[in-house]
Amino acid sequence: MKKLTILTLLTALFFNSAVKIHASTQPWWEVQAIDTMKFSRDPSREYLTNTNLLKSTSDEQVGAVAKTGATHVVIGTPYDDEFLPVLKTWVAAARTYNLRIWFRGNWSGWEGWFGYSKINRAQHLQKTKEFISKHPDIFEEGDIFSACPECENGGPGDPRQNGDAEGHRKFLIEEYQMMTQAFRDAGRNVQVNFNSMNGDVAKLIMDKQTTQALGGLVVIDHYVKSPVQLNSDVSKMALQSGGKVVLGEFGAPIPDIHGEMTDQQQADWIEESLNLLSKNSDLVGLNYWTGIGGSTAIWTEKVQPKPAVEIVRSFFIPKVVTGTVVNPLGRALDRVLIETEKNKILSDNGTYQLPYISTDTQVKIMSKGHETQQIVLSELIRQPEIVLTPSSPSIWYRIMDWFGSLFR
Repeated sequence: MKKLTILTLLTALFFNSAVKIHASTQPWWEVQAIDTMKFSRDPSREYLTNTNLLKSTSDEQVGAVAKTGATHVVIGTPYDDEFLPVLKTWVAAARTYNLRIWFRGNWSGWEGWFGYSKINRAQHLQKTKEFISKHPDIFEEGDIFSACPECENGGPGDPRQNGDAEGHRKFLIEEYQMMTQAFRDAGRNVQVNFNSMNGDVAKLIMDKQTTQALGGLVVIDHYVKSPVQLNSDVSKMALQSGGKVVLGEFGAPIPDIHGEMTDQQQADWIEESLNLLSKNSDLVGLNYWTGIGGSTAIWTEKVQPKPAVEIVRSFFIPKVVTGTVVNPLGRALDRVLIETEKNKILSDNGTYQLPYISTDTQVKIMSKGHETQQIVLSELIRQPEIVLTPSSPSIWYRIMDWFGSLFR
């Protein structure tokens, strides 16, 4: 870099005194969710006769999720009329803590929950359409509605066993199209293409044509032994499908896959996974399964945090470095592209705010008419002022630069 002019030095001194590494107000992933299924679905019938338990449980658990920086809380309450009071209580808790909701319930008859009679695809479509039409008030901007999560577990069965992959695709597409129109008619902007499925089912079902028909998104519920494999499988699914990927469920330990883990080993596994996934541009969202309950829980049933909670929080709420972009004359440069493998931002009147997780991230800085720079983020943290040199300086610029050199 060229030496700084007095003006630039003064500018640098001013901004450096004000530069802070602070928490981002923007999430790292578009969807950052934690699942409450063990409590928002499994005891649903019990809650009907114990509303105090329902209210205290939903408030306590949703409040804990909100503190992690999650964008969404995942609610698994069935959509049947019987459980509507339970669902609305969980929804109210989410709104209290300013969280969007990923609805991951289903009709109890699809898998035969709570003794309900089994339903078929046509019934599922009709019941879902009526549900959206009757209850638009429970949805808000940015919510996600999965009508049939892990759809292969109910109805006609798993396409890997019944040989009906084409029928499965057709049903998912029909329901996606129907829900898109139903929410449009209801005046609600809700995402409906989060069709979570087992990773092996996704390999069979989600070809490029199907993925495109479902809005360009593949959602896999995926449990594997190593963080490296988890990250690799996300990239493979993106390549196969031509779409972006969401982890509809992931977590550890699953004893049959990971063996037993101490709380610290769990935290280490999650940290390694999130560190790899945070650099994977194919991944746009994830849901940790589950917050409380089961072997993968990151809180105790008394909602005491395990070490993994702080790990999740550190990724859901990334740090931010703030600085300035100027030319060697000290003039602020607007709309300079600052790019990492995960983020692309533009400077605004010479100021930038770049979120980050890892300090060894490579940063590329580009502006038309200026020399491109590439530096490591740790260097940017030490010196947050970026000085871009013109690639073909004009005569006027050279005169000003020469004049400025008299004061250097």
